Amino acid sequence: MPSALELARGDPQLIAAIQRSRRMLGRKALLAAVASAVPLPGVDWAADAALLSRLIPRISAEFGLSVAQIEGLAPHHRERIQQAAAAAGALLVGKLMTRELLIKLARQAGVRLTAKQATKYVPVAGQLVSAAIGYAALRALGELHIRDCVQVAQSVRHLLAPPSASGGEAQIEARPASRNRFGWARLRPR
Repeated sequence: MPSALELARGDPQLIAAIQRSRRMLGRKALLAAVASAVPLPGVDWAADAALLSRLIPRISAEFGLSVAQIEGLAPHHRERIQQAAAAAGALLVGKLMTRELLIKLARQAGVRLTAKQATKYVPVAGQLVSAAIGYAALRALGELHIRDCVQVAQSVRHLLAPPSASGGEAQIEARPASRNRFGWARLRPR
């Protein structure tokens, strides 16, 4: 199975999006590991669900494939992106994170999540193993989503605006004439 960087085929925009996404993913995976180390069963599942529900849309946005960015396109372009996502088997590209999608993700990582819960009953060593499994599970799900985003972005590259100039995300511009009480320039949407 090729990596996301191999799938990017040297495209500098995709490589930059992959690197930004991986940095985000690394930070969130560390948070998942910390939550997994808590010896209370179930706490880590809630933390994983919360982390994934925020992480997946942010990764999608890095590739210009967030729900808001796709909704800003013409209907026939949206349809082509959805077809490309279905062809790539991309479960989460361009979709809102719902409870059903989180359950599908949990099924994909089911063995890891079950093992993570079982290790909680072994003092100290079990918590360390649980933290390692939590990190690896979130990292694996995130990498899978990054690969899906790269595949979809490659197949519909001509339809997508560059992520930095994407529609749907508010563009922010500093206006020096208007300052808040702390002396900082206010940021206003264009």
